[in-house]
Amino acid sequence: MSSHSTHSSSTASLARNRQYTHLQSQLAQLNAHLADTENLLAMTAVQAEYLRGLGGWWGGLFMSASKVLGEEGNNSAATAGAAGGGDRTKAGRE
Repeated sequence: MSSHSTHSSSTASLARNRQYTHLQSQLAQLNAHLADTENLLAMTAVQAEYLRGLGGWWGGLFMSASKVLGEEGNNSAATAGAAGGGDRTKAGRE
């Protein structure tokens, strides 16, 4: 019986060592993936700053375009109103 208990003890020890080795391998892989994630997050933070600047630049461009197009729209409306709007006003009064 003692050889049977030694054999089962040896088998359990071997299985435990195999599990520890597998766990160590998985922990090393997890550590590598965490390092990759950390690098990717750092790069994402840098890119977010660039996107913020780009968004500000595009916002300024859209506001400028809106102002220019708004002035052109007001000028063309004023020109059309002076040319045709005066006649309508006179016709409406009569």
